[in-house]
This record gives sequence, structure tokens and C-alpha cells, in this order.
Amino acid sequence: MHELAITEGIMRVALPAAEKNGAKKILEIRLKIGELSGVIPGCVEEYFSMLSEGTIAEGARIVAETVPAALECRSCGYRGRVDRRLRGCPSCGGKDIRITGGREYYVDSLKVE
Repeated sequence: MHELAITEGIMRVALPAAEKNGAKKILEIRLKIGELSGVIPGCVEEYFSMLSEGTIAEGARIVAETVPAALECRSCGYRGRVDRRLRGCPSCGGKDIRITGGREYYVDSLKVE
């Protein structure tokens, strides 16, 4: 259900940005969604179609790009992508890690007319 709040946030970002730039219609909203974020793009699309009714975003296409999970290992220095199940460093198996990618979700760009 947190996708509803996330989609409301997308609307709070997209509508003012488009209007500020003189857009008459939002055609596409590009999102970056980390694979560790827990955000389900399909749910965002469903809520978006409801929330955008009657706005300049109605009918806009949602394009979600997945940002892979990544980490930094403080034990061996590994930096890079990891399996989203995240059981530790893929290089040394260490648990002293810092997540560096995959938790984000944000509006990357708008396509307007």
C-alpha cells in the first residue's frame, strides 16, 4: 500500500515541474526504482492512472528503470553489484557492508508537450 503514498509524491513532483515549464500535457514520466526499494512499478502505474485523472498527467506513460542493488565491503574493498537477496559480500562473504545502490526511487525526467 505504500505505493499509493509514493505515487502521490510522484504527482507532487511532476505536476508543478511540468506547469513551471509551461507544459500543456505530461506524456511520460521516467522513474528510477531500486531493486531493494520494495516499490512495485505495476502498483505505481495503477495508482497513477487513478490519481492523474483530470490533470495534465492523465494518460501519461510511466517508464520505470530498475536500479540494481550494489554494495561496498569494508572488509575486502569490493564495490559493485550484488544479488538482491544480499547475504553479504560476493567477494569475501563478509558482513561489514554498506549498501550503495538499489534503495532509491525518484522521478528521473518528464516528457511533456
